[in-house]
Amino acid sequence: MEKKKFSVSLTTQILIATIGGLVFGTFAGEWASNLKFIGDIFLRLIQMSVVVLVMSSVAGAVGSGDSKDVGKMGLHTFKWIIIFTVFSAALGVALSLLVKPGLGIDLSGAENLAETTIASASLQETLTNFVPTNIIKAMADGSMVPCIVFALFFGIATGQYTKQTQNRNIADFITGVNTVVTNIIKMVMNVAPIGIFCLLADVAGSTGFTVIIPMLKFLGILLVGDLIQFIIFIPVTAVLCKVNPFKMPKKFAKMSIMAITTTSGAICLPTKMEDAVKKFGVSRKVADFTGPITMSMNSCGAAQCYVVAIFFMAQSTGINMTTYQMGMAILLSCLMCMGTISVPGGSVIVYTFLASSLGLPMESIAVLIGIDWFAGMFRTLMNVDVDVMVGMLVAEKLGELDHDVYNEKKIAEYN
Repeated sequence: MEKKKFSVSLTTQILIATIGGLVFGTFAGEWASNLKFIGDIFLRLIQMSVVVLVMSSVAGAVGSGDSKDVGKMGLHTFKWIIIFTVFSAALGVALSLLVKPGLGIDLSGAENLAETTIASASLQETLTNFVPTNIIKAMADGSMVPCIVFALFFGIATGQYTKQTQNRNIADFITGVNTVVTNIIKMVMNVAPIGIFCLLADVAGSTGFTVIIPMLKFLGILLVGDLIQFIIFIPVTAVLCKVNPFKMPKKFAKMSIMAITTTSGAICLPTKMEDAVKKFGVSRKVADFTGPITMSMNSCGAAQCYVVAIFFMAQSTGINMTTYQMGMAILLSCLMCMGTISVPGGSVIVYTFLASSLGLPMESIAVLIGIDWFAGMFRTLMNVDVDVMVGMLVAEKLGELDHDVYNEKKIAEYN
């Protein structure tokens, strides 16, 4: 009788690497920073394919369906994006008023923030910048929303071309490119535990955990906010999709660990899209459409974080926010979630923009940057998991949710 080979799932490997990296970094101290370059290489290997994956996924999903299907997918996707994001931002306001994260924080020892140049773009400018003038430049800069806008038009035009000529060469080429890029990412994911170990060893060794002690209230709000949202969002999604909510936590495990350890929605995109199809029963067409769009625009975890950051900046410097400023905090935080930087460290630009837009002092930003990696864990966890819920809700509405796959009665392939 042949013995079964012992194997450890990638999710378990990543979990072991997470714990191992934190423990190793704590004991190794600053020396652990020597391993950071390995983690950076892992992130770059994923990032090098993300733009092409996003554009081929969106263009392929749009180009393979009729305009009516695309319109429905878009309508329901943005509907749920708005609902989840506004709820998260409002929850951030409520928790900030209740807990007061900036109260009692002494900023006298905070280092001066390096001068950051950022244009306080108006709403009109923000919307205008969603449309690229040069798609090659947008791809090179990693500007996701302009890339998605181009991919939507390219997909629609491809669908029209296929319908007019009955020639599927372009549509098949897009599908082929998407498959090849997906295969590249699958290869890279085999070394994910090594990359994550090195990244977390650097965080534990160089940054340390003492920086979070004065900011425990701030991080606590993000944790409680995430828990409240999961307690509400999971049952609501389960009821509307007619599935068992108790199966969701296990299905979310792999992408959640990736979100917490990498703090990057872009890095989690391939895992999120694959799990949406294979574990949650979302059709490939819907996953390819909603996955990239929600990565760029459904940042409910970030919306909550940005609102709490605004209150922290105000409270830590003795400023009482008016009702108008609170409303603006919600609006600006939601707008800043649309196509903002989806890689680690991008929030410093957002914090600076929010402070300058609301007339808040910049001194507290230095403290926020110090704990941004830890805040990023809660932001990205919420963003990534809710992205899949949006995909489920859209798929259910379009009859594209396979309940047998969700209930593990059937296996779905993602290739």
